[in-house]
Amino acid sequence: MKVIKFVVSYIPAIAIAFALTLFIGIFVFQPYKVEGHSMEPTLQDKQRVYASKLARTFSHMPAYGDIVVIDSRINRERSFMDSVREHPLIQFIAGETDEHIFYIKRVIGKSGDVIEIKNQQVYRNGTVLDEPYIKEKMNPAPDQKWVVPDNSIFVLGDNRNNSSDSRELGPIPFDHIMGIEEIK
Repeated sequence: MKVIKFVVSYIPAIAIAFALTLFIGIFVFQPYKVEGHSMEPTLQDKQRVYASKLARTFSHMPAYGDIVVIDSRINRERSFMDSVREHPLIQFIAGETDEHIFYIKRVIGKSGDVIEIKNQQVYRNGTVLDEPYIKEKMNPAPDQKWVVPDNSIFVLGDNRNNSSDSRELGPIPFDHIMGIEEIK
């Protein structure tokens, strides 16, 4: 009887810790793992990063050059329940793993920007970008041009020759920005 009473006395503390962990992961910061080589040389495959969710929580767009975690499923609406189901603790309890839907990329364009790729270089609003962080020059490809819609960003990987990014996905809606990588 004493053991049961002892265990039951910890239930409120465990519930509070669980709720606090969920709150922090959904609204403050969350760990992610780099999957693949698309952000080399800046980030390495299997490297753990921590994304701040405060900008998203307070509806602030990331800045040019920020590294962001995005939900690549831009053809669907995101809901609050997505954030709950994708929390690492909930996935652990449910025995699920993420489906490699989260991509880590660099912000190149914001709402209203015209992004062009021509002559193996990236232009924002007609000005070529100085990008010392890229791994290597892009492979030759046809010229491309995008206008970034309202409440969206345009992202590219630092390893342009090995990256699925806005060139394939298109601009990323604000609600698909999971967080900004700030802590290494």
